[in-house]
Amino acid sequence: MAISNSPNLLGREQAAEYLGVKPRTLDVWASTHRYHLKFIKVGRLAKYRIEDLDEFLERRTVNTQEHK
Repeated sequence: MAISNSPNLLGREQAAEYLGVKPRTLDVWASTHRYHLKFIKVGRLAKYRIEDLDEFLERRTVNTQEHK
């Protein structure tokens, strides 16, 4: 199976929906390096692994008990 058709790879719109942001937000994050979110370049397309998105969410999770 080709990497671009792999079921665990999401396109920009799918990844944005998964994260709860707009697709343009992912573009901004990539171009400004605001957040370190791994993606795979397939030609001109950016593909996102679900496990990388989950790891990103885990890193961004704040434990409110630790911030009191």
